[in-house]
Formats: sequence, structure tokens, C-alpha cells
Amino acid sequence: MSDSNMTDFTNPSTFILLGIPGLEAAHVWISIPICAMYTIAVLGNFTILFIVKMEPSLHEPMYYFLCMLAVTDLVLSTSIVPKTLTIFWFNYREIDFSACLIQMYFIHCFSTMGSGIFVAMALDRYVAICHPLRHSTILTNPVVAKIGLAMVLRGGMLILPYPFLARQWPYCRTNIISHSYCEHIAVVKLACADISVSSYYSLSVAFLVMGLDVFSITVSYIQILRAIFSLPTKDARLKTFGTCSSHLCVILAFYIPGLFSFLTHRFGHNVPLHFHILMANVYLLVPPMLNPIIYGVSTKQIRDRLLRLFTHKGT
Repeated sequence: MSDSNMTDFTNPSTFILLGIPGLEAAHVWISIPICAMYTIAVLGNFTILFIVKMEPSLHEPMYYFLCMLAVTDLVLSTSIVPKTLTIFWFNYREIDFSACLIQMYFIHCFSTMGSGIFVAMALDRYVAICHPLRHSTILTNPVVAKIGLAMVLRGGMLILPYPFLARQWPYCRTNIISHSYCEHIAVVKLACADISVSSYYSLSVAFLVMGLDVFSITVSYIQILRAIFSLPTKDARLKTFGTCSSHLCVILAFYIPGLFSFLTHRFGHNVPLHFHILMANVYLLVPPMLNPIIYGVSTKQIRDRLLRLFTHKGT
């Protein structure tokens, strides 16, 4: 296999994913927390979807957006973990060229969608706290559906050039990807051509999406905090802030590792490769695991529905 990996070819039929280079001996041990995180993410997000569907009192914009986030998290984590575990458990490192491009698209597309959903959730909290009497008339079900569709289309269209550009490059040096999944830049760096178009486009999308989304969320929460601190009593301020705390925790869990992974990939040339790849996995796997836990613990309606569910099963 090693001989064929370095031969000249322009359209490789497969790529070879190395997993986490330098930590091959620890792949089985690393797979344990990854498998645990994936299991929690799947169970937690399906639980959120089930509870919101079964509980009529949760049929409102905040929980509709939470369901969109749950679906996004499920698709995102499922795009990565099964293939990663086959590498770690069975040393099956090959991935079809087209399958690699599809995985690349799904990872970046649903990451972008997730970021957009955070903006929508921040908008919902802004309207609920700053304009509570108009919340039900501003964020109607059709408006929520249009916002969700806009986030899907934005993610789908912005990331669509990634696989198309990657497919057109000639790959004549190697088909070995020093990563555990088909990350966009990790793939196109293998091309023996000028990949400036792919590189600049992905950089522009990253700054556009993260920049605009973080700016929008920041502006929303500045207005929210101003409204909270203008409340007359401390109890009212704490209660109102409590409704936003879960959202803030989820946002921080998404953007901080993501920003770190992005910066180390682009500029952290002295960062060890295995550390960068571990952070790239943390960025994509930890938020889908944490989101249902944070919302489940901090949201009274979800906690109560869960308790009733287990109580009825116990009786």
C-alpha cells in the first residue's frame, strides 16, 4: 500500500486517513472518550427532539431553534465519528475520493448551519427579553421556519464550492491525509497545483460566517444585558439572566474551541500536529455532546418533562 500511495496520479480513487499521526499507539484509548461523547450526543439530542415533540408547552421559537441545533449536531457528529472509529478500532484508513468530498461538505456545511442557528437563538432571546409583549407576533411559526430555511440555504450554498474546487485539483504526490477526517484544507493541501482559490475562499467564508455571526450575537447580548440591568429587582435580573445562561454556555463551547482550531490550523505552525488534530475533533464533538446536557439541566420545562417520563416508566 505504501508504494501505491506515492505514485503519480491525478484522480485518486481513495484517500488514506492517518487518524492522529504520532499517537497511533494510543488510538484505541483515544477512541473511548470519542465513542462516549458520540453516544451522549446521539442520546441527548434525540431526547431533546422527543421531548419538544411530545410536550405542547415547548412548541415555541426557542425550542424550535433548539431542535434545529439538535439535528445539526446529530448530522455533524455522525459525519465524523463512525469513520474515525473504524480507523482507531480496525485500522481501516481508506476512504473513497467522493466519500471524502461528501464528508468534507457535510462537516463544514453543518458547522456553518450551527453557527447560524446560534444567531437565530440570540435573536429569539433578544425579542423575548427586550420586546416581550411582541414576541409571539414577531417570531411566528412561519417566521421561524423562514429563519431556519435561510440558515440551511446559507450553509449549503457557502460550502458548496469546497468539494467542487477540491475535485478539480490534480493530486499527483500523495493521497495520505494527516487527519482523522476529510478536513477541507488538509485535503486540498495534497494537490500539486496552486490552491489559492480554495484557500482564500475558505478563509473568506470562515471570517464572513464567524465574524458576522459573533458580531450579531454580541450586539444581541449587549441589548439583552442592558435590558436585564434595567430591571427593578435583583431577583428579576437573576431570573431573566438565567434564561440566557444556557445559550451563552453553548455559544462559548462552540466558538472558543472552533476559533482555537481555526487559528492553529492557519497560523500555528509550531503547534504539534497531533495536538491540532485532537483540538479539531474536540471542536466538532464536544458541542454536540454538551448542548443537550446544558439545555436539559438549565431548562425547567425540559427537566420536568424528563422527570415525568422516567416517573411514568418507573410506575
